[in-house]
Amino acid sequence: MKAAVLHEVGGIPRYEDFPDPVAGHGEVIIDVKAVAVENVDKAIAAGTHYASEKYIGQLPAIPAFDGIGALPDGTLVGFGNIRLPYGALAQKAVVPQGSYVPIPDGIDPAVVTVMASAITAMSMKAAAGFVPGETVLVQGATGVAGRLAVKVARLLGAGRIVATGRDDDQLREVQAIGADTVINTAVSDEALAQAYLDARGDGYDVVVDYLWGRPSEILLRALVPRSFAFGKPTRVVQIGESAGTELALAGSSLRTSGVEIYGAAKGLDPQTMDEVYQQIVTWTRSGELTFDVEKVPLSDIETAWQRTDLKGRRLVVMP
Repeated sequence: MKAAVLHEVGGIPRYEDFPDPVAGHGEVIIDVKAVAVENVDKAIAAGTHYASEKYIGQLPAIPAFDGIGALPDGTLVGFGNIRLPYGALAQKAVVPQGSYVPIPDGIDPAVVTVMASAITAMSMKAAAGFVPGETVLVQGATGVAGRLAVKVARLLGAGRIVATGRDDDQLREVQAIGADTVINTAVSDEALAQAYLDARGDGYDVVVDYLWGRPSEILLRALVPRSFAFGKPTRVVQIGESAGTELALAGSSLRTSGVEIYGAAKGLDPQTMDEVYQQIVTWTRSGELTFDVEKVPLSDIETAWQRTDLKGRRLVVMP
């Protein structure tokens, strides 16, 4: 079969032949139809992700660990838990029986690959308890997941949406899809802190954070009251770390600001996950929630892997 094959840590996957997977006891072969290439896939291939050793400990290997494909009977499913060194960026993958779920009827498989990002955005409700009318700050709103968070916040009934990013052109696009106010984080620390204060209005109720690092450190510092006061609760949902893996958190940022910090998985259980999933499916089918994808054939993987011009579109490989 043809596959995207990684030969060295930090290398670029190459389009070439790779032995067909053979199903063992309790396994099934998947005919791959669509695979989203995300930052986590590139980080694993680069050896910079904590899961890199697991997924590329044996080389050569095929990157990506989930996707959309067809069972031998033609049923379209979302699959994962691929037997290594096979990955999703290939014409075929091999997974244990049951490591797949049917995908919703009537939705493009390429779109289904991106729905997980919208499900993560729903953590503003599942983890932070968002209620309609509240103000939402999306940290890192110009990426694929951040743009979806802006759309989800609008669909959930946010009163105001503030969005941050580093590119003015992209921030204008984010305003066009639903943000009321935007903040460019590519400014001095003092200017950024003031921008957060100027845009907060009556306060940020929920912060959906894909950045962490410097911007979030400045935000948390800016939220500390300048006088004795009862801080309005600000529920921060930590999702990503594209601006840094760590930040310095002053005690006062928690002690007096009303800030509460949650991980994105807070509040998730099988029932909540099903409710979130069904809501995303409903919005997608109705056209209320749209997804920007850039489809490329598997044969273009070397060029596609290195693209930097996607600007809010998710790269989806179609074997």
